[in-house]
Amino acid sequence: MKPTDTDATHILAADHRTVEGLFEEFEKATSKDRKAKLAETICTELKIHAQIEEEVFYPALKGKIDDDLLKEAYVEHDGAKVLINDIVASGPEDEFFEAKVTVLSEEIKHHVKEEEKQHDNMFQQARAADVDLDALGQAMLARKEELKKQAETAGLPPAELVTM
Repeated sequence: MKPTDTDATHILAADHRTVEGLFEEFEKATSKDRKAKLAETICTELKIHAQIEEEVFYPALKGKIDDDLLKEAYVEHDGAKVLINDIVASGPEDEFFEAKVTVLSEEIKHHVKEEEKQHDNMFQQARAADVDLDALGQAMLARKEELKKQAETAGLPPAELVTM
């Protein structure tokens, strides 16, 4: 059994790769049922991801990284959550269903770029601020496990907006 990587930025980046792969599958899918299932999985993954970032990762960075970058991340999450909640509530019969998933994909790509790909991104700033990324990662993994269990049993409630 290989050891679990507990670096918070690695956990979040792995989540990003998972969702990127799901969006690619969605684009290639041809059946309405397959698209519906993929959209549901994407929305669940993003709800869990946003929640562990907002409950654990972002609060630990407050005052240690660029404040504007952190505020933008919260607002970007809320924009995505509006679409997530609408996609989940409407389903594949909605005439704008595929367009909403496509726009959500575009929003997530932008958000990922700011967190991990552009120069002086959030992950680099967290590392430079000497934040204990392993301790954060352990807390995030524990919370992620709780949320996954909830998603499988009772289901997750609609994503809660923070800034709107």
